[in-house]
Amino acid sequence: MTDGGQPKRPRGAAFLLSQLGAHAAELFADRVQQLGLSPAEVGLLRMINGQPGRSQQSVAVDLGVVPSRVVVLIDNLNHKGLVERRPGSTDRRHHELYLTVDGEQIMMDMRAIATEHDDELLEGLEPEERRQLTGLLQRIADQQGLTPGVHPGYRQQAGRRKPIAQGK
Repeated sequence: MTDGGQPKRPRGAAFLLSQLGAHAAELFADRVQQLGLSPAEVGLLRMINGQPGRSQQSVAVDLGVVPSRVVVLIDNLNHKGLVERRPGSTDRRHHELYLTVDGEQIMMDMRAIATEHDDELLEGLEPEERRQLTGLLQRIADQQGLTPGVHPGYRQQAGRRKPIAQGK
């Protein structure tokens, strides 16, 4: 086949990663919207679930955003009854974050949604191919210095940040 008189070439890996990433993000946003949540809120719930009692400031550092951005997200989750702030055990000026019972239920629902999302997105691959793809993508994320479990989309609203190119 040709494209404007030129032989059609396969797209580069970076383009395909970007195309699939945008597609996957859009599908995921549609799924979590059914729960009344945004992907950013889901990510924050996941972070709190993984480390109950952490401070808003530590969340902001991990996300690479200004603390005021986290305060807005936490306020929304608190208003929805999914997260609660408790006075800090060592410093009462800082709040510790915990999921409520409803927040814990949402996390269980999210696990099912995430599994369904992965399964539908990767249904064209055999189980071994899925493991191989996941391993390769993890190696790339590690090499680029991405924070494990943190979507870089949080930083886009706080200003762009260059990826760390290690090993060059």
